[in-house]
Amino acid sequence: MIATTIRNLASEEDGQALTEYGLILGLIAVVCVGALALMGTNVNNMLKSIAATLGNTGSGGNASP
Repeated sequence: MIATTIRNLASEEDGQALTEYGLILGLIAVVCVGALALMGTNVNNMLKSIAATLGNTGSGGNASP
C-alpha cells in the first residue's frame, strides 16, 4: 500500500509544473528588483538635476504665462 502511494506520487507531474512556475516567477522577481534598483538611482539623479536647474533660474515664482 505504501509502495503504491509512493509510485503514484512519483508519477504525478503536477508538482513538477508548479515548481517550474515558481522558479520562473522567482527569476522574474529578481530581474524586476534589479531593474528597479538601477532605474531608481538614475531617476533620482535626474530629478535632482532638474530641481537644481529649476532652482537656478532665479524667476522667484514670477514667471509669465
